[in-house]
Amino acid sequence: MGFVIFLVIVALLLFYGVGLYNGLVRKRNAVEEGWSGIDVQLKKRYDLIPNLIETVKGYASHEKETLDNVIKARNQAQSATGIDQQMAAENQLSGTLSRLFALAESYPDLKANASFLQLQDQLAQIEGDIEKARRYYNGTVRENNNAVETFQGVSLPICLASIFQSTSK
Repeated sequence: MGFVIFLVIVALLLFYGVGLYNGLVRKRNAVEEGWSGIDVQLKKRYDLIPNLIETVKGYASHEKETLDNVIKARNQAQSATGIDQQMAAENQLSGTLSRLFALAESYPDLKANASFLQLQDQLAQIEGDIEKARRYYNGTVRENNNAVETFQGVSLPICLASIFQSTSK
C-alpha cells in the first residue's frame, strides 16, 4: 500500500513538474511574440522614413544636417542587435524624428503639403502601434519574470511531502 502511495505521489510530482515547465515555455514564447510585435512596427517605421525624408528634402534641402541625422539614426536602429542596443537606437531615432518635425514648423509650405501630412499621420499611427506593442511586451516580460523568479506552487510539494512522511511511519 505504501508503494502505491509513493507511486501516486511521484506521478503527481511529475505531472506538476511537466505543467510547471510547459507554463514557463508558454511565457517565454509570449515574450518572444511580444518582441516580434514591436519589431514589426519598427520595420514599418523604418520603411516610412525614406519617404518622409524625400518629402522634406523638397522644401528644406538646406537643412541637410537634420536630414542626415535622421537617416543615420534609422540605419543604426535597423542594424542594432539585441534588445538593449535596439531600444537605445530607437530612442535616438525618435529624438531625430522629433527634430525633423520641429524643423517642419519653420516651413509653412511643407506643413501644408498633403504628402507630408499623410506621412506624418502614418508615422503617428505607427508610433501608437509601437506603444501598444511595447505595453504587451512589457506585460509578458513581467509575467515571465514573476513565474521564473518566484517559487511556483510551494504549497503542493509541502503538502505531498507531509502526506508521504505520514504514510511512511
